[in-house]
Amino acid sequence: MTNTLLRPDQPAPDGTAQLSSDKVLRGQVAVVTGAGSGLGAAVSDALAAAGATVIGADLRPEQVAPRRDAAGDGSVEPIALDVSSEGSARDAISLVLDRYGRIDVLVNNAGIDRTASVEELEVDEWDRVLRVNLRGPFLLSKLVMPGMREARRGHVVNIVSTAAKRAWPNAAAYHASKWGLLGFTHALHTEARPHGVKVTAVVAGGMRTPFLLDRFPDIDVDTLQDPRNVAATVRFVLTQPPETVIPEVMVLPMRETSWP
Repeated sequence: MTNTLLRPDQPAPDGTAQLSSDKVLRGQVAVVTGAGSGLGAAVSDALAAAGATVIGADLRPEQVAPRRDAAGDGSVEPIALDVSSEGSARDAISLVLDRYGRIDVLVNNAGIDRTASVEELEVDEWDRVLRVNLRGPFLLSKLVMPGMREARRGHVVNIVSTAAKRAWPNAAAYHASKWGLLGFTHALHTEARPHGVKVTAVVAGGMRTPFLLDRFPDIDVDTLQDPRNVAATVRFVLTQPPETVIPEVMVLPMRETSWP
């Protein structure tokens, strides 16, 4: 038997047409958390450029500028969301479902950190980091899964970090949340996969975003990567054929300092 590699726009052996990878996201409804700046803004732009209707969710929705992609049908629309609040999460997801009837993509990107030793870290600071970075993705995934499962399609992307792979001082809460998020992502993958729903962990190395630059003004920016590169990876995993899922992918700057 001869193995034949098909281009995305070629007919499959059963005669059905495949979607070109640059058209997969056109018309899709995507919710991106933490969309007001940094990676969240870059992901929103990348998906809108691919033709998706992006709901840019942020604690400060005024930082999410409504926009329409000039080259296609995509757009970015802001919505208020506190990912750590069950009530806020339910209200936001209900609003999107009422307006569009479905959610095809969820990108859990919102994240925070507190730089302090375990001795210095306050209990409420620990709780807040875990609520945003781990509880938030759980809440939102739980809310979108019923619709995705019923449709037998959909994709949840969780933005993890190299902090889920190794540790450095004064980031215990962040490490705990990201190790937990990586484990949660793989657990959700095993539950969602039989229902045709994809789940991916994007393990991102350091990026030139306010998340690092605002807290560490002396950081060497040459060791960091453009968030648009990570956003392109998110777009890539979302445009895989229906028969393929990428459970985990790591994206590092060439001079990454937090991973070998």
